[in-house]
Amino acid sequence: MTERQVIRTLIVEIPSAPGSFAKVATAIGNVGGDIGDIKTIKIGTLSTVRDITVVCEDDDELNAVVSEVEALGNGVKILAVTDDVLKAHEGGKIHMKSKTDVRSLSDLRRVYTPGVANVCEEIQRHPEKARYFTSIGNTVAIVTDGTAVLGLGNIGPVAGMPVMEGKAVLFDQFAGISGVPVLLDTSDPDKVVETVKHIHQSYGAILLEDIGSPHCFEIEERLKAELPIPVMHDDQHGTAVVTLASFLTACKAAEIDPAKAVVGQIGLGAAGIAICRMLMAYGVKDVFGIDLNEEAVNRLKGYGGKTMDSLNDLMDTCDIVIATTGVQGLIKPEMVKKGQVILALSNPHPEIRPEDALEAGAAFAADGRLVNNVLGFPGIFRGALNAEAKEITYAMLIAAAEAIVDNTRPGDLVPNALNPAVHQAVAEAVERVASIKAK
Repeated sequence: MTERQVIRTLIVEIPSAPGSFAKVATAIGNVGGDIGDIKTIKIGTLSTVRDITVVCEDDDELNAVVSEVEALGNGVKILAVTDDVLKAHEGGKIHMKSKTDVRSLSDLRRVYTPGVANVCEEIQRHPEKARYFTSIGNTVAIVTDGTAVLGLGNIGPVAGMPVMEGKAVLFDQFAGISGVPVLLDTSDPDKVVETVKHIHQSYGAILLEDIGSPHCFEIEERLKAELPIPVMHDDQHGTAVVTLASFLTACKAAEIDPAKAVVGQIGLGAAGIAICRMLMAYGVKDVFGIDLNEEAVNRLKGYGGKTMDSLNDLMDTCDIVIATTGVQGLIKPEMVKKGQVILALSNPHPEIRPEDALEAGAAFAADGRLVNNVLGFPGIFRGALNAEAKEITYAMLIAAAEAIVDNTRPGDLVPNALNPAVHQAVAEAVERVASIKAK
């Protein structure tokens, strides 16, 4: 569950004396800054210059970090504050690249005219061979209307393009898939569905991304029913897969039987509804949801879910509480029941801080910093494409979640998202389930 954060690199000159860097690190932490990468740029006799990446909640916190470091004095100097995030996006993060070199007339004839005509005729006779003789079988359309981009809301498809490019980078990095952003200038379900239906033959699957509620539900359901290729809304099911994995890890840590647990979901937006449906598909019998929006509550009931009248009732009743509201401090320490599991997944401001929940008596508590969709969607689509699946089913999604759990080290909530082995395990699990169904 990701929202906006400010990431900057401080170029800091620090005296070459023991304890000097520790003072800088302490100053950053004192005002809430989180230190990321640290890189030594120059080592001198009297001072050392380092790049220090700092993650802040907002511009005010960044300004406080800069002031706190500058106030140290005694040779500590901030030489510059740079925005490496913007720099990384200059010119975009992706481009289409040929897999074949064209260095001779023979190469040209082989990849283009006249040789390519033979391939076209072969595909005309056997359309299914397009998956093997073109990039279609390894390409996913990343479709957005820009109505629910991160924690920024409805900023439009063009402003959301950096996120779509980011998805494409992750597809390539972790699954070897070509992700192609598709920006739509409409949010009308009829027009979105019609547009995707007209372009779907270029792709092996469709990933719906950053499409807001409630129209995201109708769009996904209609496309899944009308297209012969996998369709998945990542904000729903990608989030739900990683949340299910977190749920199973938390149950293990708290010695709770997942099937017998009473689970409460606070917030029934796209992610919240999908989490409830995923838990029910897994076999959790008692899943209760709550939301201020009556339409969202009725939607959960339509999927067979249960609801409660108030937050206090939910907190009093449930063994495991999952929150995806984005409302900081919504869950008060006095609401926490002894032995409860609390997964407050809104980031960077959870509904309750894990340390506060534990102090109040929770058996296990975590926030959303590690619950990242990247653990799920690359492997899910890789497995689906490998199996030539027509759809992405709950059995495939549950297999993905279980693969994530199997690759989680004791004491961790989920595995490191940068571990290639995790994505390979997810892909293999999904492909195995999809292939069994195909037979």
